Amino acid sequence: MSVLSVIKPLAYLSLPVFALRTLSNTSPIARYYVRLGVYLSTLGLCSMWGILVAVGMNLIGETYNVNYVVARSFYAVASRVLGIRVIIEGEEHLETRPAILVGNHQSMLDILYLARMFPKRTSIMAKKSLQWTPLLGQWMSLSGAVFIDRGNNAQAIRSLSAAGETIKARHTSLWMFPEGTRSMREHNDLLPFKKGAFHVAVEAGIPIVPVICENYWKLYRKGVFESGTIKIKVLPPIPTTGLTAADVTALSIRVREVMVEALREISLPEKTSSRQQPSTTAESSLPQQEKQNEPLSALPSLTTVTEPASDITITPPSPALPDSRSDSRASTYASEDYSTMSSSRLEGSEASVETEEDEGMVLVDRPAP
Repeated sequence: MSVLSVIKPLAYLSLPVFALRTLSNTSPIARYYVRLGVYLSTLGLCSMWGILVAVGMNLIGETYNVNYVVARSFYAVASRVLGIRVIIEGEEHLETRPAILVGNHQSMLDILYLARMFPKRTSIMAKKSLQWTPLLGQWMSLSGAVFIDRGNNAQAIRSLSAAGETIKARHTSLWMFPEGTRSMREHNDLLPFKKGAFHVAVEAGIPIVPVICENYWKLYRKGVFESGTIKIKVLPPIPTTGLTAADVTALSIRVREVMVEALREISLPEKTSSRQQPSTTAESSLPQQEKQNEPLSALPSLTTVTEPASDITITPPSPALPDSRSDSRASTYASEDYSTMSSSRLEGSEASVETEEDEGMVLVDRPAP
């Protein structure tokens, strides 16, 4: 075999790469679409790799580490190709198990930071209907996903409770996005939290581990896709022992507050702009005393909690109440009104492909750029 016969195919292969690199260096828009194509292609290749990993690891009894292996594989490739490095502070807190891990959800680029920090023995939550989707459903089952039935409110409540018991029995953790939809925007803030993750944690009596990804607007948004560094901060676990369903609202508000504080701490300072809207959606309707920085450890002693979007007051259950109280807990959660979140979700979502009711599940639809 001559040297020329080896060089010619390599030259032909390098021409498209050279052309794309040249194009991306001449135009920011061209660079955005080239890098987006590379990102999605890498994601597709790792998805196929994930099927092989899922089958193989199930055969050796490592079902709950499938996500860890596939995630690290994706990060190893994508971070080098795109020149984006993820650095983590407080990574030791990811070893808390069982736990509910909650993170902020900005865009489809979140998959890259999840790939870097997704812990061992951690699952995702998904709608039960996805379990029967060809290929996707089988892969999710093989990776230990927790499916919930959202046929109606009562079933949803039972499914959330069962999810908590499932991860306790497996001694695994569960990843959720409490914002319920993408919140990419220039200023450093979070959407109001849905309560699903907190109900699971409280019902199971397991801690919540907040994970905050810095605002990466400077690196990625519509028309912009650059190289750089993304910072992640993992906060210490927040215990839920002794809390009841009546404490869920206050818990979600307090967790959101500490996450917003951490987000602003690790993100670049905001630019002064008339478009900025301070974080008031979840707090403006609370009484002044509810806005004080009460420690999370004080939550079990709260006597009343006012819903962020209504005047309904929830009173914690008395120890003397009969078992029928559990039914009223379900109805309390089922009657939560998220209508006040609609405008902020429309503002924060990239393409409105998520539903209003996903309760923080990891979204598996094809992401919009």
